[in-house]
Amino acid sequence: MPDALTIRPATISDAPQIAVIYAHHVLHGTASFDTEPRSIEATEAKIADCEMHGWPFLVCHHDDTILGYAYATQFRDRPAYGLACEDSIYVHPDHVGKGVGKALLTALVEAAETAGFRQMLAVIGGGERASVALHASLGFEHAGRMRSVGRKFGRWLDSVYMQRSLGGGDRQPPMREPR
Repeated sequence: MPDALTIRPATISDAPQIAVIYAHHVLHGTASFDTEPRSIEATEAKIADCEMHGWPFLVCHHDDTILGYAYATQFRDRPAYGLACEDSIYVHPDHVGKGVGKALLTALVEAAETAGFRQMLAVIGGGERASVALHASLGFEHAGRMRSVGRKFGRWLDSVYMQRSLGGGDRQPPMREPR
């Protein structure tokens, strides 16, 4: 891993590199259940949507190269879910296993707490072992498994759910009510 890593909020100008990273995972992996890569315009819209809602969208970069990205969105679109978020993390294939994912998830947990979320969920497509291990290393616990809910590359895929409390979790009133 390069010595000088920086994690910062994503900007629209990061969209082309983010789209390339995501395309790799869509076309070659099971972490995403998408089967077609997202366009640069759709990636720009995702960044803008997170910004509009006050949800964190972070990139890890070295110089001008994006090594990975992570974001948190409201877990579901119904108002009562407003204090629960779902994380998404994707690392450039040349930087997998070099600490980029852990740095991003650590920063994302902090940013999601600051945004007022009280629970973070990881919906891990294909039960990706590295992602399960990463989340467990940062205090996420197994919350469930949905068997054979996806199909990609000619095989059935499970989704693993992991969860951790943010801030005071459910032990105290939230900083804000769901909206």
